[in-house]
Amino acid sequence: MKFFLDTADVEAIKRINKLGLVDGVTTNPTIISREGRNFEEVVKEIANLVPGPISAEVTAMKPEEMIRQAEQMVKWASNIVIKLPMTEAGLQANHYLTDEGIKTNVTLVFSVTQGLMAAKSGATFVSPFVGRLDDIGTDGIELVSKLRKIFDIYNFKTQIIAASIRSRAHVECAALSGAHIATIPPKLFNELQSHPLTDRGIAQFAEDWKNFQEMEVVKSHE
Repeated sequence: MKFFLDTADVEAIKRINKLGLVDGVTTNPTIISREGRNFEEVVKEIANLVPGPISAEVTAMKPEEMIRQAEQMVKWASNIVIKLPMTEAGLQANHYLTDEGIKTNVTLVFSVTQGLMAAKSGATFVSPFVGRLDDIGTDGIELVSKLRKIFDIYNFKTQIIAASIRSRAHVECAALSGAHIATIPPKLFNELQSHPLTDRGIAQFAEDWKNFQEMEVVKSHE
């Protein structure tokens, strides 16, 4: 399973990218707005840091305007993926852009039928929102699992991005359910590598090594 970072925090991307684990980045208008910077400037900087797919979302509501925005955004970098909302207008724009060879990510997917429609309209990626479904008492991971089964049955090339990931359990279950990608916020990404027993083991090793060195010093003076 690939790891995308769900952020527009350039410094966080730089730091985590050094681990060699970042396969792409997803953004949205809310994430971009938190940075207080120019949208185009931020997306270009991210695209320069990470060679994988960088999802940049349109803000228009009408298909013609979405398409115009998309045609400008793909000029910013060769790895830009156009993020479109799961609406009739979004599907129309997705169909057009796909025919033009532009990669797309249909987002805000909350049902199997929505994901199926996105795949049939040619989406490169589809983003079911796991955490938000859990918030309303629905199993978000089950949606990912169902979409993967359907995509495999009908040989859709659309990749599933498990989005709205909020916990280690979400990451683990997304992998087990067959998600091609999990898009993870930096704070959670940092937590994935840690475990209390790992910390305890490192502390014990350090203490044992310190004691060993002290004994060696004593022996050298005998």
